[in-house]
Amino acid sequence: MHDTKPTVLITGATGQIGGDTLRFLQGDDTIELVAAVRSPAKAQPFQARGIRTVIMDFDHEHTLAPALQGVDRVLLVTGYSVDMLRQSKAFLDRARHAGVQHVVHLGACGDDDATIGHWAWHQFVERYVQWCGFSFTHLRPECFMQNLLSYDGTQAVRNGVIEQYTGHTRFSWVDGEDVARVAAQALLHPQRHAGQTYRLGYDVKSYDEVAQVMSEVLGQPFRYDAQSPDVFLENMRAAGAEMAYMSCVHDNFTRMAAGTIPGVDQVFDNFKAITGREPVRWVDFVRKHRAAFAY
Repeated sequence: MHDTKPTVLITGATGQIGGDTLRFLQGDDTIELVAAVRSPAKAQPFQARGIRTVIMDFDHEHTLAPALQGVDRVLLVTGYSVDMLRQSKAFLDRARHAGVQHVVHLGACGDDDATIGHWAWHQFVERYVQWCGFSFTHLRPECFMQNLLSYDGTQAVRNGVIEQYTGHTRFSWVDGEDVARVAAQALLHPQRHAGQTYRLGYDVKSYDEVAQVMSEVLGQPFRYDAQSPDVFLENMRAAGAEMAYMSCVHDNFTRMAAGTIPGVDQVFDNFKAITGREPVRWVDFVRKHRAAFAY
């Protein structure tokens, strides 16, 4: 017999956004929370916190249907790989057969006519979510502030120097924790957030301005060293990243530095209405992560 509480499945539970969403939902007694993990070893920390787990791996399609059994709502978070297209379709097909009602999808930046590769891929997934007939909430975060902590394992700030690749362009930022707060609300109250595409970006800064904020907040000198996007591409290749995806990011950085992506400096006023709180801005983020940036 199906539990009267809706069951909420969090994919990407061991990652940043999925993990934060799980943390914000844990302890809410209106839902049954389930974390999708790829192995029994990865399940142990969640089980120690009293969170039910299921074994699910996007690359092993036979794990999808069992993981989705009895699930009512899902957070769909895929990795930084072109495989996200195949993975999302397979997952959504199984979710439809399993009777999942509401899908919260973590996408990427941009208006509907975005042409940056991975932004467009996420928009294809959004359309497939809708074609499948789910109730949905699409999340489109702008640039994650956490990228200055690390990007795919590469440290961005060393001894007061920020090395990044977008020239001196000003663009919109969001704290990943704030994205997770919006995801949590969409999963708790699907009827309130159904049919919504939420653009999530709340502070506009160039890297020069971010360095200035760091200097002021931390009382140490910080500066921005603008690198060629080609350096990023070589770093990602050396790190063994999936290059089809990273080539899209390289294109993003190249066009950002040239100032040819319209609307990258947009901010949105939806956060307080969704969550009841103010979004994190750069001053708040630097204070929160003082230990990571100070030297």
